[in-house]
Amino acid sequence: MPKFEFEGKTYNNPVELSLDIIGGKWKMPILWRLSRKVWRYGELKKDVGQITHKMLTQQLKELEKCGLIKRKVFAVVPPKVEYSLTKKGKTTIPLIKSLRKWGDNYRKEKQQQI
Repeated sequence: MPKFEFEGKTYNNPVELSLDIIGGKWKMPILWRLSRKVWRYGELKKDVGQITHKMLTQQLKELEKCGLIKRKVFAVVPPKVEYSLTKKGKTTIPLIKSLRKWGDNYRKEKQQQI
């Protein structure tokens, strides 16, 4: 497949685009959690673990910009914000399931070699 441009970036193939959108250390774990329920920011931060406030905020903004998650703000004090998957976001879950399965199988095979 020839190179293509999408939203001002050049990609060599669709895999690069996919990884740009959902790749990295934190995006797939965030999407995975949001597939199970609607999360408030603080709950999500606790459950994800070692992620910093800055990184979680950045990742959530990027996922929202791509249309994979929805951010719902409630006009209450203290502020309440909930995150959930969009219809498009739900399409990432089968991919993440496949990667989880592959990773688990790879880990098991490597452990058997030791």
